[in-house]
Amino acid sequence: MSVSRRPMFGEQQRFMLLLVAPAALLLTLFQVVPIVIGANASFRDWALYNPKKTWVGLDHYQAVITDPAFLTVVLPNTFLFMILSVAGALLAGLALALLLNRPFRGQKLVQTILLVPLMVAPVVAAIMVRWMFNDQFGIVNAVLEAVGLEGQPWLVQRWSAFGIILLTDIWLWTPWFALLLLAGLQSLPREPFEAAAIDGTTTWRVFRFLTLPMLRPVIVVCVVIRAIDAFRTFDIVWTLTGGGPGRSTELFSLYAYVHAFLNLDLGRGSAAAIIGGLIILVIGVALYRLVDRVAKA
Repeated sequence: MSVSRRPMFGEQQRFMLLLVAPAALLLTLFQVVPIVIGANASFRDWALYNPKKTWVGLDHYQAVITDPAFLTVVLPNTFLFMILSVAGALLAGLALALLLNRPFRGQKLVQTILLVPLMVAPVVAAIMVRWMFNDQFGIVNAVLEAVGLEGQPWLVQRWSAFGIILLTDIWLWTPWFALLLLAGLQSLPREPFEAAAIDGTTTWRVFRFLTLPMLRPVIVVCVVIRAIDAFRTFDIVWTLTGGGPGRSTELFSLYAYVHAFLNLDLGRGSAAAIIGGLIILVIGVALYRLVDRVAKA
């Protein structure tokens, strides 16, 4: 007597797999395959002018983690940029969200204007900022000279150039924080705030002991997502300074790009990218545990 086998997947499961298949195929072709190729290149002497692709093991990784520029300039710059950029955009976005959480005339117009930086491509924003801070005919120096002050070579000094990069990134990402935090504020229950108003609690105490604790999970999730993205920032830094003056504003993504596509050393560039991916993985796991701890608090 033959026993009929039930299909491994039901009709609904097959339909779901069919819907997911195109996205999975694209993810495999444009994410998984390049990562595998890059990982393979990181173990070989893979240069565009040397097609032999000789196996060198961990030599490229050792070269990266022992590179003084990587340890003393690139990593400190990257972490400093990540911390200051996320903190600045978070504080500015939270302030805007608190202001927009109260009804006033023209609120919808202000919210629409707030979306403008999100609609500007980072490269376009960086080009605009570079022209604004041009030391010869930028509008910033023109305003300074108009009020009797001396113009500055903003983009040829390390810390002024780094500060301009930070301000550009904060300007671009503040609306993102503001919109998400505003959605979080509007989803909070009203009863605790009404009770605090009846008790005559000050605005600062309401913010400190009610708003912040209840908004904390949203804040932490926003910080996790933005911190991981800030670590791999490339476009605005490359457009504004190219990592200069010298290598003083070089971030991790520029370090890997320069080795892979300017020095044509795909092996070392891939090794740097893999190391960066591992660093991001560690940061992501640590921040995920922080989110889980905050959510259970």
